[in-house]
Amino acid sequence: MTAALVVAKAPEPGRVKTRLGRDIGMERAAEVAAAALLDTLAACRAAYDAGTFDQCHVSLDGDLAAAVRAEELRQALEGWTVHPQVGADFAERLADAHARLSGPVVQVGMDTPHATAEQLGAAAAGLADHDAVLGPAEDGGWWVLALRDPADAAALVGVPMSTDSTGDDTRAALEARGLDVGTTATLRDIDTVPDADAAAAAAPGSRFARVWAEVGPGPAPGSGRRDG
Repeated sequence: MTAALVVAKAPEPGRVKTRLGRDIGMERAAEVAAAALLDTLAACRAAYDAGTFDQCHVSLDGDLAAAVRAEELRQALEGWTVHPQVGADFAERLADAHARLSGPVVQVGMDTPHATAEQLGAAAAGLADHDAVLGPAEDGGWWVLALRDPADAAALVGVPMSTDSTGDDTRAALEARGLDVGTTATLRDIDTVPDADAAAAAAPGSRFARVWAEVGPGPAPGSGRRDG
């Protein structure tokens, strides 16, 4: 069975989507992050039938009790295995999260709420022909990583994250470990207002789109953001 692994931050104001928060306010950015996480959890759940739902895991940074929409998130996580992130940097935390699992895994973050169950399924299906499958992000990073053997995530340690070459560097590290790496769909991460506009347009019926319609268009106090 293929496991789903969501690597996420608890949507606490001032701790998530801070780049976006500089434009719309940190409280609003946390609302956006909560909606993105809820949509990601729903997509993962839809990608797995009832017989494999116990294979769904979250590696969490932060305090869910202090997050916005905490009760809704708690309900969405019923049946999931949640464990804290451990590691000196994000690459180490990713490797640790994978190392807790056994068997094939599809790992996704919370920056692509427009990712569909079908796209997650396609990443998993790619493991029939490849040792790993990487989904590029438009900013040079990656949004999904599928591995036949989660121990191979050890290759991520030392890879600089959040750069415009993270995707290429990750692929190189996996290949240096001897893995055959396939590619799946390219998606756009949400870091800026235009990113959020694009994600909402790509998934108009999502929680993210509804929240973005509420908090995105108007200027937050002191943000200096223009309407439109």
